[in-house]
Amino acid sequence: MDMGQCNDAYGAIQVAVALADAFGCSVNELPLSFVLSWYEQKAVCILLTLLHLGIKNIRLGPSLPAFLSPNILNYLVENYGIAPITTPDEDIKALMKQ
Repeated sequence: MDMGQCNDAYGAIQVAVALADAFGCSVNELPLSFVLSWYEQKAVCILLTLLHLGIKNIRLGPSLPAFLSPNILNYLVENYGIAPITTPDEDIKALMKQ
């Protein structure tokens, strides 16, 4: 389900929370994928919000933000499953497995 652009992130989070409530599970147990594109600075706020909510397996791209040092990136990968986007075909395969 494509939920739009950065400005629509709040709506996407609300839909995910409502689905989790309806199915009696956590957001991370739903077959959903969050992909953040770094075209706007507000994407940083959205990423921090998703991390605060405990959302895992987020894809970032088209390149990783400059503020992610190797140590911070390793922490996010190990604890939150953060991954960079790759090619459309590879990303769709990976997102469909989650």
